[in-house]
Parts: sequence; C-alpha cells; structure tokens
Amino acid sequence: MTAAGRREFITLLGGATAWPFTARAQQTAIPVIGFLGATSFDNNADRLRVFRQGLKESGYIEGENVAIEYRWAEGQFERLPALAGDLVRRQSSVIASSEGAITAFAIKAATATIPVVFVVSDDPVRLGLVASLARPGGNLTGINFVSAELAAKRLELLHELVPGTKRVALLVNPADATNTETMLREVVPAARALGWQIQILKADTSGAIDAAFSTFERERPDALFVGSSPFYTSRRVQLVQLAARHTIPAAYVGRQFAEIGGLMSYGANLTDAWRQFGVYTGRILKGAKPADLPVLQANKFELVINAQTARMLGLSVPDKLLVAADEVIE
Repeated sequence: MTAAGRREFITLLGGATAWPFTARAQQTAIPVIGFLGATSFDNNADRLRVFRQGLKESGYIEGENVAIEYRWAEGQFERLPALAGDLVRRQSSVIASSEGAITAFAIKAATATIPVVFVVSDDPVRLGLVASLARPGGNLTGINFVSAELAAKRLELLHELVPGTKRVALLVNPADATNTETMLREVVPAARALGWQIQILKADTSGAIDAAFSTFERERPDALFVGSSPFYTSRRVQLVQLAARHTIPAAYVGRQFAEIGGLMSYGANLTDAWRQFGVYTGRILKGAKPADLPVLQANKFELVINAQTARMLGLSVPDKLLVAADEVIE
C-alpha cells in the first residue's frame, strides 16, 4: 500500500471510529428544565409528583428524555435573582417558575429569551407578567390559581363559620409584597363591610410568626385570616399548631392546612393547577411558544372544613357550609 493509500485508510478508519461516539452524544443530549422554587423540595414533594404527571402527559419523563435542574430559595426570597440567573446561565430549554409571582419576577428579570412557565396566585396581567391572558406575548405564560383574588370569598366563609366575630387578625408576609398587596386590597374592604375591626400582623420568619401570635395574649382577635404566601405554606404546621394553642378560629388558603388540623380552607385545586403546569412545560419543550399559549385560569375551587377542629373550638358548622364543603374532615 502506498503512503497516500495508508493515509486514506487511516482517515476512513478514524472517521468510522468517531461516528458512533458522535451519534451517541447526539442521542444523549436531552432537554433541560430549570425549576425555580421559593421554598424547598420537601415543601413541594406532593405537587412535584403532579407536575411530573403533567410532563408525562406531554411525553416527557424525568431522567429518561428530560432532565430537571432544581433551585430552591429555602424561604430566603432575596436569593431568587441569583438562583434564576444560574438557571439562565445553564441554558435551560425552559424554566418552570413555581410558588408565586415573586419567583416569576426573578426569572423575568433574568431572561427575555428562554421560555418561562409560571404558577401564580394573582392576575398576571395586572402584575405585568404578561400582556393578556389570551395572548401573553413575550417569553412567559402559565397558570393562575387565583388564590389572592379569592380572599374576600374566604373571609365571607369565615364569617359564616364564626358568626360572632368582631375583630379579625390578618397575617401577611411583608417579604412577599405582591401577594400581600392583593390580599389587603381584597380583604380590608370586605372586612369593614362586615363591620369587623382589622388587626394587621406581619411575619416573614418563623420567629416573627411566634411573635405575631404572642400579641394575642394582649389583644385577642375573634378570628385569624392567614394570607397567601409560599413561606406560610412551608410553615403550615407551625401556624396550625399556634392557632390551636391559642384557640383561634383560622382560615387558610389551601387544603394542606385543613388536612393537618386547620379549621377551614378555601382555594383552587392545586393538584389540577400543577398538573397543567407540567403539561404546559412539556408543550413548550415540544416547540410551542409562550406568547401563543393562553394563561390558564383555575376553575376548580374547594372548601375544606376540619370538623374535629371546629368541635375543639366550640363551633357548630352551619348546615349550609357542610353541604357546600368539598370535604369535611372528621
């Protein structure tokens, strides 16, 4: 064989050897979902299972044909911008923004190009996240489970369950300004219309929650209204236990509070919302544009009453509420 022939043979051999490696590399290049949460993995374990179910409905299974990079702020909201920036630098195919507007805003500030799917409790048009519900425009779309906008209805239900109420304490998270602003805008006029006096308490740490409840020893309200905030959901055991210790009737945003002893909750069915969250994330991975995917509004709401807690507080649940409740926990 001539020198030229040997060089040609080696070149062909090298190409034949390299081709399978290239093919394998292309086959193993799977899309990456960047997932940003305001609290922790443990706080979202149940909802993440539903999110993955929605992904599966769109044809994606974590660890098989899609990877998920999780970032958790562990309740320290000031960390969200840096965590969002990290997911952008990792060139996520899509970023899933869980646990409210504060997370969505952190990602919106970090990228104008990577598709983003959010789950928020307030009107995303009013917040400025999207241009409209039908045609979001830009790189964001998602699910609105309208928890903050149900605050006035939640207050009415508390009034029916605790009819002798004259003073109500509102617990709000000052670090979650968007949710707090919406809740106060809805609840304060509604409470005044009922003739209730309002006591606003602020807490954004576990210690601050303890301090807020300690004020009940001096100025005891007739009832407590707990605002919508991912941090409060993560501290639900503490909140429910303190309400029980102080024998204060309390209303909460979601069934996860009533399931562990909270008196009453009224809000969107988060299982359905998080499944749609996963479905939308999968649709974008398949090529759909956020600008063309309408924001989905939650349309399944549930009233959950813990009858055992009601009896402990000496409350008689009206038949009207027992009939209206989606679940009565005995």
